[in-house]
Amino acid sequence: MGTKYFTILTRIGEVKLAEAISTGKPLEITEMGVGDGGGVLQTPDTMQTKLVNEKRRAVINSLSVDPDNPGQIIAEQVIPENEGGFWLREIGLYDAAGNLIAVANCPETYKPELKEGSGRVQTVRMILIVSRTDAVTLKFDPTVALATRRYADTLLAGHLAEPNPHSQYLLISEFVGIPQPWPQATAPAGWLKCNGQSFDKTVYPRLAQVYPSGVLPDLRGEFIRGWDDGRGVDASRALLSQQEGAIPDHNHMLEGLWSTAINTSSELGAIVGTGDKIWNTLQEYQGIDLPPSLGIATSIGSGGYAFSGEKVKRVLRTPVAAENRPRNIAFNYIVRAA
Repeated sequence: MGTKYFTILTRIGEVKLAEAISTGKPLEITEMGVGDGGGVLQTPDTMQTKLVNEKRRAVINSLSVDPDNPGQIIAEQVIPENEGGFWLREIGLYDAAGNLIAVANCPETYKPELKEGSGRVQTVRMILIVSRTDAVTLKFDPTVALATRRYADTLLAGHLAEPNPHSQYLLISEFVGIPQPWPQATAPAGWLKCNGQSFDKTVYPRLAQVYPSGVLPDLRGEFIRGWDDGRGVDASRALLSQQEGAIPDHNHMLEGLWSTAINTSSELGAIVGTGDKIWNTLQEYQGIDLPPSLGIATSIGSGGYAFSGEKVKRVLRTPVAAENRPRNIAFNYIVRAA
């Protein structure tokens, strides 16, 4: 028995393929058509320029070289479940100009349409033998093409096998050792709190590369400051070194004219003093309490008083504490451990 089902190049297809090979410009295959053959199984003819009774034509979903047969090209098209209501007996391949390049017949099969009560996704595959597979290329509109199950599974398997399939995104392992603010008291799984704790460097080798000592910094109640790195603003600091709180060296001066006479007073702006209270009793200047004997006035002229932050708080309306600090919100610092 001779071959019953086969694919051939049409005369136009032979000319186009030969031209593609000689010029080096690939032949663009764009569409696949299917037909019912007018109700009769057809025998492909090289002189054909169209299918006998075409029922559907649409873009090709894929065109690839057969991995098992390098001289064969496999063209595939997917017909969705909402299209059908006809028999498939003939298949054709068209180039970008609409020329029928290849024609094939196939075992008769009915493609149901979903509204008929039964629907299925139909994959139509056409295998074409050519002398130069690089002379044929696929041109299609990806917005209307459908993928076969096999094609999708192949891509997905390759995607999952990649160690880093999304290189545009950071891997969670790349966050190892970087302190991150966390709004809860307990660190999530795979993270450690920056509370000065030791960690097992054999269990967390990547974390050990960042903190070779095997001890995490204690960031409880601390602010993180950028390393000076030669700038000179905070010189002589080592990375991860601790620094105590401090304020810049400064003076507070209240200048005025003072009298040494008993029961006399002098006034300058908001500062008022009475002579007999300068040395021996508590001074009160617009709400500023000054302990006795903090003033120094040796002669009539300018003088000064020293006072503490505690004594000035009622004038400046600023909270007083055991440290200098800006406004802040408390977070729990944690690091990724791996």
